[in-house]
Amino acid sequence: MHHKLWRRRITDNVLCDWLLVFLAALGAVGWESGAGWLPAEEPPRPEPSPRFAIALHGGAGQAPDRLSRDERAAYRTSLSAALRRGRDWLAAGKSSVEVVEHVVRLLEDDPRFNAGKGAVFNSVGSCELDASIMDGRDLSGGAVAGVTRVKNPISLARLVMQRTRHVLLAGDGADQFAIRMGVDRVDPSYFATPRAQRRFERIRRERERRNNDNRGGQPPDGRRSAAPDDGAFHGERYLGTVGCVALDQQGNLAAATSTGGLSNKQYGRIGDSPILGAGTYAANATCAVSCTGIGEQFIRHAIAYSISARMRLLGEDVQTAVRQAIHDTLQPGDGGVIAVDHRGHIAIDFSTPGMARGWADADGTWEIRLGGAAEKAKQPRD
Repeated sequence: MHHKLWRRRITDNVLCDWLLVFLAALGAVGWESGAGWLPAEEPPRPEPSPRFAIALHGGAGQAPDRLSRDERAAYRTSLSAALRRGRDWLAAGKSSVEVVEHVVRLLEDDPRFNAGKGAVFNSVGSCELDASIMDGRDLSGGAVAGVTRVKNPISLARLVMQRTRHVLLAGDGADQFAIRMGVDRVDPSYFATPRAQRRFERIRRERERRNNDNRGGQPPDGRRSAAPDDGAFHGERYLGTVGCVALDQQGNLAAATSTGGLSNKQYGRIGDSPILGAGTYAANATCAVSCTGIGEQFIRHAIAYSISARMRLLGEDVQTAVRQAIHDTLQPGDGGVIAVDHRGHIAIDFSTPGMARGWADADGTWEIRLGGAAEKAKQPRD
């Protein structure tokens, strides 16, 4: 009898040990729940550090040599002003959430970019704006889609994150929320610029020409090729969507993205920019990401989240994870990504001819670029 009890105790102890090992393994990789992988996305509370880093983008698209010298200089001036403000705010101890919102607001107010003022027209000749923001401390986020009267959609997205229990508000509901929050609202004509109008007219003429060509030579079965509604004619992929990622001195990450979408997009179309995990993502355990490009592709592949997941589950560094997403997961020409990890390492990659971008950190690094790796414009480290 004692012999049987002794054997049972040994068996129970062995089973208990194996159970503890199993639970420890689950804790190491994170137990999947309805809100995502936890607790792997919840790192220990970060310690204050003088290190900070910031990256921003003004959209992936055409090669900079298609812009005039004055246009290239204007882009660099705009990017430099926004980057300098973000860097100075981080150096002063501002939070990453404050910084990414403020930097994106500056770019939304700049008519050179396809976000806020300067947004492209949809297929009916109006502007529909999307934006999102995410706080890496607790995975909280907010987004708005299809807003037509909010001057700075990124600020409304932050209010969704901080003042509601929701993540994404769209259309009239988002505009009504903006009224309740008292944010700046404008007439829809505020967003339109002569350049956006010319672009819209050029695409419309091209669409009409293609439709006429189809009518002149329809296939035997009577079908006609569909006219594109995403503005993706050759030469119509412009620099535009804006985004910012930052690591603050407290070790917290944040990301923000804002856009007017694709030129001549279908009315009501929503891309990746307001979708957390697709166009924007931030988690203190890994990285902060902002994307730009063909939104449908970034949504299909959950690009922003996939970069974080590759770092956490595969142990890849941020540069490798970004490179894999852009060049292995996506197709050539789909777009680009900026990211910063929890140690302040910055990764930027794209598969388009150009991408307006800049980055800086606490060590004095400062870069503004529009084209490939060989093209760069260093700024004074003031």
